[in-house]
Amino acid sequence: MTADPGPIRLLAIRDTPLSADEVLAAVGDDTAGGTVLFSGTVRDHDGPPGGAAVTSLAYSAHPTADAELRRVAEQVAADFPVTALAAVHRVGDLRVGDTAVLVAVASPHRAEAFAACRRLIDDLKREVPIWKHQRFADGREEWVGAGACATTG
Repeated sequence: MTADPGPIRLLAIRDTPLSADEVLAAVGDDTAGGTVLFSGTVRDHDGPPGGAAVTSLAYSAHPTADAELRRVAEQVAADFPVTALAAVHRVGDLRVGDTAVLVAVASPHRAEAFAACRRLIDDLKREVPIWKHQRFADGREEWVGAGACATTG
């Protein structure tokens, strides 16, 4: 008899490219009627369309990031009727178009899957200590996610 893996199926912070197929496979479950995947990618600008042109960025994680990611996932699993969830975030240098984060949730019904996925990505971005260092075409740089943003000229 196989032990129940529980709803948290995959959590990782990696310096290698992320795979949506891996994340979807991790949350695959015959009891789920709805599965939602969110993919966050590096865009070519900051802010609204037409914002400052981004040339590159890098993500860094605090040593406690893995534990904080687990805490966030456990809270989502406790607050929503999820069958399975997964979250992976990339660190290191990324280019425009690269996948920075993937989260997925499977639940008996679609409304719950959407709500839980939204909460998972929102809490991950707000609470897990992962910082983004953006470089702009005009030479400026900015750190995002470390509390107050630090901008250099």
